[in-house]
Amino acid sequence: MVDRSAYDKIIQAGGYVSVNTGGVIDANAIPIPKHKADEAMDAAACIGCGACAAACKNGSAMLFLSAKVSQLTLLPQGKPEAARRAKAMLAKMDELGFGNCTNTRACEMECPKNVSITHIARLNREFIKAKCKD
Repeated sequence: MVDRSAYDKIIQAGGYVSVNTGGVIDANAIPIPKHKADEAMDAAACIGCGACAAACKNGSAMLFLSAKVSQLTLLPQGKPEAARRAKAMLAKMDELGFGNCTNTRACEMECPKNVSITHIARLNREFIKAKCKD
């Protein structure tokens, strides 16, 4: 059994898109390049099981966090809140006492859904861009 309450708090800090969706629009109204859609789907595969944090020598939840940020940032609907999302979710992860990533890739090896650490690099880029805008 995994206590997911910390992961849930990270998601509550910004793992959503707050747009007025209105009525249902056609799926092809916003064209998304296939490689972007594939990357977003790969990130969305994260089930929040905690295997990444358990395998990390620092107890980092960066793989989980980066998967959730990538999942939304890669799609047009998630772009408007990308900067706020990266800062808020990283701040919440730090507040909850998770460690920092040192890129040992232990998390990637243990992930049952094969989430890649390339999402961590994307999260870092989003965070740096957000901090530069401040």
